Amino acid sequence: MTSIVPAEVAGAEPVTEGLSPAGDGAGAVVAPLAPRAKLFPSLAAVYRAQLSRARVARIPLLFVATFQSIGIMILMRGVVDGGSEARAVVAGSSVLVVAFVALNLLAQYFGQLRASGGLDHYATLPVPPAAVVLGAAGAYASFTVPGTIVTAVTGSVLFQLPMTHLWVLVAVIPLSGAALSGLGAALGLLAPRQELATLLGQLGMSAALLLGVLPAGRMPAPIGWARDLLPSTYGVEALSRSFGAHPDWAVIALDLGVCAVVGVLSLAVATWAYRRAAVR
Repeated sequence: MTSIVPAEVAGAEPVTEGLSPAGDGAGAVVAPLAPRAKLFPSLAAVYRAQLSRARVARIPLLFVATFQSIGIMILMRGVVDGGSEARAVVAGSSVLVVAFVALNLLAQYFGQLRASGGLDHYATLPVPPAAVVLGAAGAYASFTVPGTIVTAVTGSVLFQLPMTHLWVLVAVIPLSGAALSGLGAALGLLAPRQELATLLGQLGMSAALLLGVLPAGRMPAPIGWARDLLPSTYGVEALSRSFGAHPDWAVIALDLGVCAVVGVLSLAVATWAYRRAAVR
């Protein structure tokens, strides 16, 4: 039954333009679509959704990452006595927790999302691509905070390092997390197969383990150059320098600045990779 209530009574203005004389609606004006959601509200929504999902699925893996890093420090305790090498081991093991979650697991997640067609779901949502990438990266990086703090405190006690400047973790964790999350997301989105994304994520975590935990002074020059290319290296260096009796804050700020720049670049590449994968 057709309603005869006037549009004015219903609270809406009547639409008369574009209607054909016969009233068949052939020339009706199509209502415009709703505007796309803004970046920050979309980012907050994706972050909350990913955080809720990862809370159940990723907490056991966070324990694994923490115990792994603590186990590495216990093994290195028999080789390294103290000094700069002990600071490097503790800093590298702490940032390794970030690499395990933000790089390895995020690469696997986006590789699985692409293989299963999950990107099609995000592509239908009116949210910017950057919100999807940043929201997922932020959620995964957030889960590294407890494990990284526990590892740093345990390593400080194990190697008898001062904990006065452990507040540097407030900058090291998000900046290293951004750099490694962007790299992990890009690897997962650019890999042609899910298995290859998993392999690349594990190789990246292994690189963070070997190049970040082992003291740089004992590495050959070519490996040292590869270490400089690893995004987490600068977070490791900043945390390692903070264990000194009189830290050089200018150098620490420079390391954190480089880490921030790498984080912005890696997240930009991940956003481009998301757009590329979503339209295929």
